[in-house]
Amino acid sequence: MSKKPVLVVMAAGIGSRFGQGIKQLAGVGPSGEIILDYSLYDAREAGFEKVVFIIRHSLEEDFKAVIGNRVEKNFEVRYAFQEIDALPAPFVSPANRAKPWGTGHAILAAKDLIDGPFAVINADDYYGKTAFRIIYDFLTHLPEQTGGPEPYAMAGFIVKNTLSDNGEVTRGICVQDMTGKLVEIHETKGIARREDGSVTGTFDGETVEIDPEGLVSMNMWGFTETILKDLEKDFIPFLEEAMKKDPLKAEYLLPTVVDSLLKAGKASVSVLPTPDAWFGITYADDKASVAAEFARMVKEGKYPSPLFP
Repeated sequence: MSKKPVLVVMAAGIGSRFGQGIKQLAGVGPSGEIILDYSLYDAREAGFEKVVFIIRHSLEEDFKAVIGNRVEKNFEVRYAFQEIDALPAPFVSPANRAKPWGTGHAILAAKDLIDGPFAVINADDYYGKTAFRIIYDFLTHLPEQTGGPEPYAMAGFIVKNTLSDNGEVTRGICVQDMTGKLVEIHETKGIARREDGSVTGTFDGETVEIDPEGLVSMNMWGFTETILKDLEKDFIPFLEEAMKKDPLKAEYLLPTVVDSLLKAGKASVSVLPTPDAWFGITYADDKASVAAEFARMVKEGKYPSPLFP
């Protein structure tokens, strides 16, 4: 590959369930590090040198003070801004809509800063070292395209390694073929471990049992820039439908877009399994357990403290 992969970090989410300030900027490391510090540390170890942060204008000052200015010592840094009212004409966002239009909309906000292969992560998720290595390796060994489906990748996390002890979560359950390629994603809500030990959730309005050893998407993707054109084109019909049905809550989500590209034969997604445990701050009560995990990993020598000099 002539162009080195770029890391794109989605950090514009409101985090309404967390309820105590901006969850992406919550200190959880022994020296006050935030979750994103650890992701950037792991990404730099894997080989990433450029990062694009997708934030809101209202978050810019705090974000740069907490992490952005410091990260410039280790990365080439760019900023994109995801705003609720940033819609193509003639669409107008409802005045009382409270959150951005989803992860697909977030990537569109950064499209002018992406000109090659790129990885996508959430700012408030810890993915572990393995995931960054396998995504970077995939993006640096893309085959020459001579037609056919575009090669994308997704880090696949084990279901039981992505649950919260403090409430239900939403996950993209992966359906794979015999070669490990993604067939479809089942966006499943209300996932939790029940009192009898089973893991269940809600898919298409029905309660379903979930294999705790199965793989899920945690929005860690590897894409070529081709997906930007598909995201832009498909955003229009999404908005047409959203404005009719649910203009206050409808979201343009990456897993849904990828699923549609798979069904249309326009993409081939390699599921790259990782054994690392995911964790993040979905609920306020998650913060204590996340802090304990980072303290443990520092004690075991997986990370220095402070993380960055």
